[in-house]
Amino acid sequence: MMLRVLSLRPDSVVDGPGLRTVLFLAGCPHHCEGCHNPTSWNSAGGTDWTIEETVERIQAIGNRRLTLSGGEPMLQAEALVRLLERLGSDYEVILYTGYVWEDIIKNPEWLPLLRRLDGLIDGPFILSKLDRTTSFRGSTNQRIYDRQQLNKRLD
Repeated sequence: MMLRVLSLRPDSVVDGPGLRTVLFLAGCPHHCEGCHNPTSWNSAGGTDWTIEETVERIQAIGNRRLTLSGGEPMLQAEALVRLLERLGSDYEVILYTGYVWEDIIKNPEWLPLLRRLDGLIDGPFILSKLDRTTSFRGSTNQRIYDRQQLNKRLD
């Protein structure tokens, strides 16, 4: 199984709490106006990495805080579940998605990934709701869920 990866960035302080490693994935159907990463829209962009190769690269960085971003990570949910299983439970994982919670839970293929997360930021970027004072979000419609909130909603 492969992941379509745009880049792996160490030492981000803007993609979730604390110093984080960010895995940027290729492919996004949302095409939000004002997107900060429009090169991620192309699902054929980036490079194919095996799960094992991705694990090795993440582990080599040494940071146990991981953010999954894009593009749209939910498009690669099955491969991400395998990645997280291989990394183990000692990683704190946050995922950014342009989908909203109410639509995410309607897709049974995405539920295993949700159960592996410590945090989720949902919702598309909406340029008219841009707010540079919000933590870890670009627009005020985007919501942050922690592990407790995710587990409660998934029960």
